[in-house]
Amino acid sequence: MSAPRTSPQSTSVYDQLQAREAAGRPIHVGVVGAGATGRAIALQLGTPVPGMRLAAIANRTPAHAERALREAAIEGWETPETTQEADSAIARGRTVLTDDPTILTRSSAIDIIVEVTGSVDFGASVALDAFAYRKPVVLVNAELDSLIGPILKARADAAGVVLTHTDGDEPGVAMTLVRYCQSVGLRPVAAGNIKGMVDYYRNPDTQAAFAKANDQDVRKVTSFADSTKLSMETTVLANATGFGVARRGMCGPPCQYVRELAKLLPPDAMLNGGIVDYSVGAMPMTGGFVVVHEENPLKRTQFAYYKLGDGPFYVFYTPYHLPHIQLPSTIARAVLHSDPTVAPLAGPSCEVVTVAKRALKAGEQLDGIGGYTSYGLIDNHSAARATNALPIALSDGCVLLRDIGKDETVSFNDVRMPTRRLSDDLWLEQMNRWQVQAPVGLGGHRERPRVALSR
Repeated sequence: MSAPRTSPQSTSVYDQLQAREAAGRPIHVGVVGAGATGRAIALQLGTPVPGMRLAAIANRTPAHAERALREAAIEGWETPETTQEADSAIARGRTVLTDDPTILTRSSAIDIIVEVTGSVDFGASVALDAFAYRKPVVLVNAELDSLIGPILKARADAAGVVLTHTDGDEPGVAMTLVRYCQSVGLRPVAAGNIKGMVDYYRNPDTQAAFAKANDQDVRKVTSFADSTKLSMETTVLANATGFGVARRGMCGPPCQYVRELAKLLPPDAMLNGGIVDYSVGAMPMTGGFVVVHEENPLKRTQFAYYKLGDGPFYVFYTPYHLPHIQLPSTIARAVLHSDPTVAPLAGPSCEVVTVAKRALKAGEQLDGIGGYTSYGLIDNHSAARATNALPIALSDGCVLLRDIGKDETVSFNDVRMPTRRLSDDLWLEQMNRWQVQAPVGLGGHRERPRVALSR
């Protein structure tokens, strides 16, 4: 009688997670941040996800982390003072709660860090410490990723670990669709967000009721409405695809249905290297889209037969974005296959510049992302550097040296920078690594953009 045949070990994410669950070897996840998104992530991981466990959560205000664990029905957590104590607790199947993220980044029991604070400097410090201890990092932090994602990716590569944005957030939704289209032989030429509304002039006062009703941070929801978060998310996507924008702030055509973008986005820009963009008010009102281009007449006949239009541009879309639910896929791909969902290709393709929400006076202090003074708009990196534009993620605490008109872009020349920060250093390192020459100036010579950061 012949020996029974055995199947080779499956490499599918689902099968590997099931095997880890059966073997009692789940992926141990450390989450840094317990705001609204962090709580939703803890809730989902606390289900629990097969083959995956929320092993630890860190937050500067422990009460918020406690709330996250309670809502996830996780009981009996421990509050270790050292990484050794954390390792012991996790080995015993206990969940760790701490206000010190280094307990997570340096714990040998943690397999991956999910950074979900929305803070630039603090988030950068968490990522760098995780890299130092050879841990992959998932950024649910478009504020950080859009500013210095490329240099963080370079640091992660040097450490031999994965850095990735997450599926479920719009850049991950769109990038997952881009990769799918590429894998079946299609040519993506545009990608982006499906938005319900954009109003550059929203502020924490106009958004207070919405924030309260949805138990969200008011500055965060202001950034959702005023185009800043949209610009940061599409910058993350641009840096991952190498796409640019057709114009500063993108086109954002209003339409009834997302597939109308096939006729509304500028064809020349799409065919000249690709663009990121967005729709406004289009069904399904949320999610991500990809536009592909096809000239072959026989293939276009097939597209028409399957109700995708007459071309040559065709729109594919995902009608939802659910960061807390789709995140486990990114975690598993990073740990099991070292496969980033969405990460910079190289240097920055786009960035998010600071634009005045109202007329501003010399001596006023900018209040950063989601505030009263400015909103962020995506621009091509080369164009932003040619004008020495101030990235909005570096704008908080900058003092204006001159009056700025409403809707005028703020440059480094217009401000006195605050005390030097980690984000300033990393941004300068990124600029030095991928130098971009400014266009020919008025004097007929090429000159490098001037960056005025206090030392």
